[in-house]
Amino acid sequence: LVVACFLTIGLCSLSSEDVLSKDAGECAICLEELQQGDTIARLPCLCIYHKGQVFLGKHIKFHCIDEWFEVNRSCPEHPSD
Repeated sequence: LVVACFLTIGLCSLSSEDVLSKDAGECAICLEELQQGDTIARLPCLCIYHKGQVFLGKHIKFHCIDEWFEVNRSCPEHPSD
């Protein structure tokens, strides 16, 4: 069984990272919204997650996909791929 996640989002390239050009729903790791201007990583299956530091308000920081890959080796939404 092959599963793929297809998202239509606007991205602009920033070296090895991407920055969202428009809101794109919820990050499946932290469950916070992926908002315009957030630094994200896009996996080969096209799923996207927060990458690096994301500041919400004044105090909350997310490193979603970086922390995920410290202990996992696959997409959070497609673990069998």
